[in-house]
Amino acid sequence: MIKIGTSGFSFEDWKGVVYPENITKRNMLPYYEKELGFDTLEVNFTYYRLPSTNTMLGMMRRTSKDFDFVVKSHREMTHEIWADSRRKQLKDTSEVFSKFVYGLRPLIDEGRLGCVLLQFPSFFWPNKPNTDYILACRDMLDNIPVVVEFRNKAWVKEDTFNFLIESNLGFCCPDEPPLPELMPFTPRATSDIGYFRFHGRNMNWFKASVSERYNYLYSEDELKEFVPRVKEVAGRTVKTYNFFNNCHAGAAARNAQMMKNLMGMGKKPERRQGELF
Repeated sequence: MIKIGTSGFSFEDWKGVVYPENITKRNMLPYYEKELGFDTLEVNFTYYRLPSTNTMLGMMRRTSKDFDFVVKSHREMTHEIWADSRRKQLKDTSEVFSKFVYGLRPLIDEGRLGCVLLQFPSFFWPNKPNTDYILACRDMLDNIPVVVEFRNKAWVKEDTFNFLIESNLGFCCPDEPPLPELMPFTPRATSDIGYFRFHGRNMNWFKASVSERYNYLYSEDELKEFVPRVKEVAGRTVKTYNFFNNCHAGAAARNAQMMKNLMGMGKKPERRQGELF
């Protein structure tokens, strides 16, 4: 099964472009599913603040039972995990993991949590302490399916893929600008879950502000190149997620819809005045 959505949904600069100009925040998620036709969402605010049961319950109630949530891990689970400035000694992160899982309980109990995305920073290198930590993360997530996104290309090797397969961990394949410092596009299936994140190809990646970094709209020809690779991974998994993170000015929603059309999934929503579609 292939599912397509965006990394986040409640952006102010989507009003009048993706959403109606006067839409309320509360109505964005139902519109995202019913009008735009997306059946999954990557929840990213959890990187900055831990999920609460009330928030997750509210989001779940505003969507249908077939709508999946994928939740990005909190920064204290992946980025702020060292006890010393040299990043040699790891902290005990069990408490933040416990709080994180507790906040996701409504999604877990209703079978609406697709997986948790563990995104590690560029300074997280492949070595035994770090692979041991990844296994500890998996165990602390209490049988929740886990997908790992690396930001250090040193992880892109067969040893890593074998480790993920043996550990029943998914591999997140990002698409980023073709710059030497960034991750290469490497589609692999290492668990029952396939995962693609499309960040855009803004060549000013390292010079742009965070918001401008994702200012990129894929062309239809560019997206066509991904179709066979996504289908190949989907053929080896139970479920394959595709999330567009090029959220600047609604480009992610447009590209996600383009990808759905290229995959032959669903019908294109009716265009409304002032909206992107």
